[in-house]
Amino acid sequence: MNGSDALLPRRAGRRRRAERLVLAVAVAGTVFIALGAFWLSFTSLSELARRCGIAPDRAWVWPLIVDGVIVVATVSVVAMSGGGWDRRAVRYAWTLLLAGACISVLANASHAVVAVDARVPSVLAALVAAVPPVVLVAITHLTVELTHLPAPVPAATARAATPVAARGPGRPARVNLLDQGGSVGEALRLRAQTSMTNREIAARLGVHPSTVGRWLKPHRAPALAAAEQPVAERSVTS
Repeated sequence: MNGSDALLPRRAGRRRRAERLVLAVAVAGTVFIALGAFWLSFTSLSELARRCGIAPDRAWVWPLIVDGVIVVATVSVVAMSGGGWDRRAVRYAWTLLLAGACISVLANASHAVVAVDARVPSVLAALVAAVPPVVLVAITHLTVELTHLPAPVPAATARAATPVAARGPGRPARVNLLDQGGSVGEALRLRAQTSMTNREIAARLGVHPSTVGRWLKPHRAPALAAAEQPVAERSVTS
C-alpha cells in the first residue's frame, strides 16, 4: 500500500464528518423555520377560532388539529415514498396533506381579511397570511427528507455498478449475480410472488429500475421456456 492509498480512509472520514455537519446545520435551520411558520399560523388560527365562537380556553386546539394534520401527513407521504405500500394508502396520505394545507391557507387568509388594517389591501393581507402554512408544508417535507436515511448499499453491489473506466484498463466489467448481497434473489422473489413492477421493486431495494430489469432479464427466457414446454408436449402427443 502506497502513501496515497493510506490517506484514502482519512479523507473519507473527513468527508463524512463534513457531510454530517452540513446535514445537522440544514436540519437545524429547517426545524427553526418550521417552528416559526407553525407559530405564526397557530396564533392566526387561534384568534380566528375565538372570533368564530370557540371558547378562548379551547381555541388553541383548533390550530393544532389543522396544522398537526399537515405535519403528520407530510411525514406519512415521505415514509410511503419508498414503495411497497398500497396505492390507496398513499393517495389517502396525499389527500390529507392537500386538505390540511388548503384549510390552513384559507383559514389564515380569512383571518387576515377579518383583522386587516383598513389601509392595507385585503388581497395583500391574505397573501402574507398564506405564507406560513405553505412554508410549514414545504419545510416539514424537507426536514423529513433530510433525516430520512437511505438504505445502505452493499459494497459488492457498489463495486459491481462501478463503470469500466473507473476500474482501470484491463479489468472487464463482469457482474457476478451472486455478489449482489441477496438483492437479485429478493428481486426475483418479489417479481414472482407479487404484482410489483420493476420500478416498485427498485424503490424497495434502493437501486435504479434499469438495474432490476438487467437482473431479471436472464431469468425470463428459462421461465418462458418452462411455460411453453407443456404446450409443445400437448401439441406433439395430439
